[in-house]
Amino acid sequence: MVVGRKRGSERRRKAVARVAALHAKVRRQRLDSAHKAALALVRGYDVIVHEALNVAGMTRRAAPKPDGEGGYLANGQSAESGLNKSILDAGWSAFVAILSHKAQSAGRELIAVNPANTSRTCSRCGHCAKENRVTQAVFRCTACEFSAHADVNAAINILRAGLALREAAQAA
Repeated sequence: MVVGRKRGSERRRKAVARVAALHAKVRRQRLDSAHKAALALVRGYDVIVHEALNVAGMTRRAAPKPDGEGGYLANGQSAESGLNKSILDAGWSAFVAILSHKAQSAGRELIAVNPANTSRTCSRCGHCAKENRVTQAVFRCTACEFSAHADVNAAINILRAGLALREAAQAA
């Protein structure tokens, strides 16, 4: 039988304080790694391009749909909750905010790119199709048979889109 701490007791206050201290330590570690990664990028590159991801929308809980019999249809939310936790745990929004601040203070250029179809488009021929993305890790173009790691292919597309946005802004 597991006995918990009674609310308002000294033992509970100490336990809550220990848990809070551990959460604070993890938060500091996350922020430290984000600062170090952002500093490395700012020191290494004059132009930094990233996807303008809607993290709040990506992690929003799906609305339940009634089945008409007093219950609800399966919407895959329990399976997605693990991914949501991972996205929030990685702190993408905090990292982009830190990177933006460091890039601005160092005089570097930070460009946000619309993420639509960046992982489905072939970086060699430009063919865009859902079938190009074979698995999470493999990209194989159905038009030109180009094959690469899916993240590398997407990164090339994101960089190209960012540089095109930069050229358009300079021309205007």
